Amino acid sequence: MSAFADVFLALPPQRNPHLDSAAAHVEAWVRGHGLVERDGVRARFAETDFGAFAAATYPAADARGLELVTDWLAWLFLLDDQLDDGSLGRAPDQLATLLTAVMAVLAGRAAEPDAPAIVRALDDLWRRTAPGTGEVWRQRFTGHATQCALAVVWEVDNRVRSAVPTEAEYLERRRHTGAIYPCMDLIEVVEGIELPEPVYRGAPFTRALDAACDVVCWTNDLVSLEKEAALGEYHNLVLLLEHWRGVQRPAAVELGRARAAERLRDFHAAEAEVLAAHPEYRAELAAYLAGMRSWMRGHLDWSASSGRYRVAAGGGTAG
Repeated sequence: MSAFADVFLALPPQRNPHLDSAAAHVEAWVRGHGLVERDGVRARFAETDFGAFAAATYPAADARGLELVTDWLAWLFLLDDQLDDGSLGRAPDQLATLLTAVMAVLAGRAAEPDAPAIVRALDDLWRRTAPGTGEVWRQRFTGHATQCALAVVWEVDNRVRSAVPTEAEYLERRRHTGAIYPCMDLIEVVEGIELPEPVYRGAPFTRALDAACDVVCWTNDLVSLEKEAALGEYHNLVLLLEHWRGVQRPAAVELGRARAAERLRDFHAAEAEVLAAHPEYRAELAAYLAGMRSWMRGHLDWSASSGRYRVAAGGGTAG
């Protein structure tokens, strides 16, 4: 067994028992908001299997909570599709207009009636999410969303200029282009907790969270490698390792796997430190850490079974 497989298989897989109801809900939700109207988009959405994704990454959520996070995952991925596969990912002006509307909704302003479907769907998500959270969490979430928006602008600017990022740039920005911090924020929503800022911003928790985010984003780069290479995308750890290190694809893949495995070991090393640093919040931190573990293992398991990253015969992408 490879070191990569060894460290990930040590994370126990879990599945939320409310999978079926969440899957039915999200299908109705995206259709109701006009997010999957074209045949190709509907087919891609179906094979992505967001119900299974949410059930693997938020196994402790109750039925209503799982419906909410499943909708969030679908929204994030449908937005990502517009950025990666559509013209929006190469049109800075259009992107700026869309992101301005997105951030306005998160600031509490209702979406305009003629706003794009993706913005009106976000309005619904935020109305269902924000009332059950505290001010600290909302500021944290919107701050992470802002960082995501800035990172997406950076990525689009690179595409327009055919600029290849440096290693330091990519590793920092990748956590935000993957929108993984907002996904981790949703752990608090489904668990009904809210970490105080001194705990959340403290060095031990930051080390654990950053490591978990890197693991998810880098394993995503590994599983989406063929799809992104077929699309001509180069914002991918493996493809950039080829460029940075001057190595062939198989060697770059092994380097990527080794890095992801090492970051998972970093996460495990930080776990005990986090719990020891804040014994008064042990229950809340234990729930959050468990959520991060579920995200790392669940994302990888879902990626292996989902049709999202399959490359169709002839070099195109499925869906």
